[in-house]
Amino acid sequence: MYNFDQIINRRNTACAKYDNLANVFGVTDILPMWVADMDFQAAPEILEAVRQCCEKGVFGYTFRTDEAKQAFIDWTARRHGWQVKQEWILSSPGIVTALSLAVRVYTGKGDKVLIFTPVYPPFHAVVKDNQRELVCSTLKVEDGHYRIDWEDFERKLQEGVKLLIISNSHNPVGRVWTKDELTRVGNLCLQHGVTILSDEIHADLALFGHKHTVMAALSPEIADITVTMMAPSKTFNIAGMMNSVIVISSPELRRRFEKEILCLHLDLGNIFGHITLEAAYKHGDAWLDEMLRYLEKNITYTRQFLQQELPRVKMIPPEGSFLLWLDFRDTGLTHEQVREKLLKEAKIGLNSGTDFGEEGRGFFRMNIGCPLATVKEGLERIKKTFIPLL
Repeated sequence: MYNFDQIINRRNTACAKYDNLANVFGVTDILPMWVADMDFQAAPEILEAVRQCCEKGVFGYTFRTDEAKQAFIDWTARRHGWQVKQEWILSSPGIVTALSLAVRVYTGKGDKVLIFTPVYPPFHAVVKDNQRELVCSTLKVEDGHYRIDWEDFERKLQEGVKLLIISNSHNPVGRVWTKDELTRVGNLCLQHGVTILSDEIHADLALFGHKHTVMAALSPEIADITVTMMAPSKTFNIAGMMNSVIVISSPELRRRFEKEILCLHLDLGNIFGHITLEAAYKHGDAWLDEMLRYLEKNITYTRQFLQQELPRVKMIPPEGSFLLWLDFRDTGLTHEQVREKLLKEAKIGLNSGTDFGEEGRGFFRMNIGCPLATVKEGLERIKKTFIPLL
């Protein structure tokens, strides 16, 4: 029904993924498979909503309507079984903005903030840039899957952590945390008086039968210490619209966050952000379901290719999202050597694993949210470069 094989030329459109390569990689002649947006055209209903707005030709001040909020409420009930009340909903230009604001709201300078590493680089930045103390609990790899190190996690909570930032699902390792895992995390935070920031931007992208669990849906007690952050941006490939949904059921946590948002005048948003959010959550189910099947096809192809052609390059099996965590440690090369070969010989731009923490040394993140032909091209470039060494 939808053409996810379509190749769309995104160059010369002020596109970070394609047009900012010189600043990020120092070169421009590479295949970009890095930053977490997809190369798929947005759903037709989203395009039509934008088209109708453009035809009016007036782009004045705007706000998120009750109808748009209801579209989100219906979406979370339909897709995740989570019942959200309209008064719980706040806005933010983006989830990273919301994370930074929340760190400022719920902690003071020098307070300890815990993250599970390796993890999305802004998790590190929003803590350090706000003069808080970063505490890292390293995920363990068992049988090719990442797990929480419960002993380490609880020990660090006992050492005075005030805030936990969790990636649910986890970027970059592709874990869709289970209900049992999240319940244990939530109960430990309750026990130690820790507030939870749950970044659930990848919530809608669970794959291969895995099911996303909303942290705040686990119990009223866990909900009372949790700030949930969601957005249509990753799900529907509209990150440029800069529109996120912050859900806080606790009146006190919500009051404090809303005060900061209003103080900084970040509450209005932009007209296209509101329009696309409403259209996506109202009409995006069919597009999303088909897109997820396409991602599974891309992932299956990649897994088989690596097993057959490059067995020393391992893929951590992703349970969600369009980001693959590739393990190059068995190639016998240092992280820096792999990075140089990928960039200078394979001419492919992947995210360096060390950007996600030192635990990512030897790993690179590959974005397969693109036509299968692009995935094949990227893998062939890697094979051509590394197969003579293996």
